[in-house]
Amino acid sequence: MAIAGTNIQLDATEGMDMITTVEKVTTPYFSGGSETLLAANIQSASNLTATNETYFFGISNTATPTVQEFDVTFGSLNGYGANVEANTKSETEAVYKQYASLLLAPTEVTGGFIISRNNSLATAPSNAKVSSGRDQEIFVLSSRRSNMKDRINKGTWTITLSGSLTNGADGAAKLDLTDDSANKTPTSTPVGDRYNIVSGSAGTISGSGASDRTYGFFYPDTGILVFSATELSASMPGKGANKNDTVEFDKLEHKGFVFSTQTNNNEKTALRFINCLQPTGAKLSFRDEEDQVSAQYFCRVRSGHANFSNNPTFVSGSQNKLRNDKMRGNPQTFITSVQMYNNAGDMVAVGHLSKPLKKNFSSEATIKVKLTY
Repeated sequence: MAIAGTNIQLDATEGMDMITTVEKVTTPYFSGGSETLLAANIQSASNLTATNETYFFGISNTATPTVQEFDVTFGSLNGYGANVEANTKSETEAVYKQYASLLLAPTEVTGGFIISRNNSLATAPSNAKVSSGRDQEIFVLSSRRSNMKDRINKGTWTITLSGSLTNGADGAAKLDLTDDSANKTPTSTPVGDRYNIVSGSAGTISGSGASDRTYGFFYPDTGILVFSATELSASMPGKGANKNDTVEFDKLEHKGFVFSTQTNNNEKTALRFINCLQPTGAKLSFRDEEDQVSAQYFCRVRSGHANFSNNPTFVSGSQNKLRNDKMRGNPQTFITSVQMYNNAGDMVAVGHLSKPLKKNFSSEATIKVKLTY
């Protein structure tokens, strides 16, 4: 039977009856509880419509083909890889400009993404594959919001791409990519910090990093990775003779990043990214990150608190005298739970003690309640 308790007002001023801490908690990213999605388990999501696939494709685990772990898209300022009708803008151009508007500062949107020649560095990377100006074509990898929690955990992720060189040999080219957060100060953007995507694994840079080649930009707070299509194509182009094909999933000739320069057909260029996750050795490895707020409340039960009960067995008779004569003048009670209420009187939390806590007029207690959210 429920027992009526004692109302005790807390001083919620920070450092008085309440202390708040924030802890960063990281867990495996993928919906199955794994940190890594290997090539053998990667497929194109099966739940998207043909209209969806003019803009993006989903990356799924073969065990759950309708659950998108990531989305991947291709953007082109030139409208490449799309069927551009008269007096219209292509889907690929819309994609490029959408991400530019989202990720770049207002003064940078028109200029577009400058990845290969990395405008955040004092000088352009020594081996940049774009000779001047901006990257006009990009691949974008977008995280699933429910998987990434507050953000993608920086300095721990790896993307291993495996494709072909111009001879079309499957898996002949391999590229490990990670971010340079362990070595570089981030660049501030409207959507939070930005880091460079460079050659390396799990936050460890291989070679000279961004000063040699910058493959993309990583935005951990939005879970978005933007890649220079030119840089990826230079590393694993695939068979150039097939660049204007309509890309098919897991087709050998389409395991490379060379992109079509046609504007008369939907080439499904984004599938090239997924195809380069198909050969043995390719993988996606990510962890999410969440800011968990812990509020610790110190419920101080003074000597005059919680010494009586409304439990019917506590008293007897019409005058509600204490049933146990030995408790007259010094009643004994037991605290078994704590309930927390907001200023509106709504109960927001309840916790049970591991064992009853004995209480009387000659004792006091402090019960610490920790809420994590």
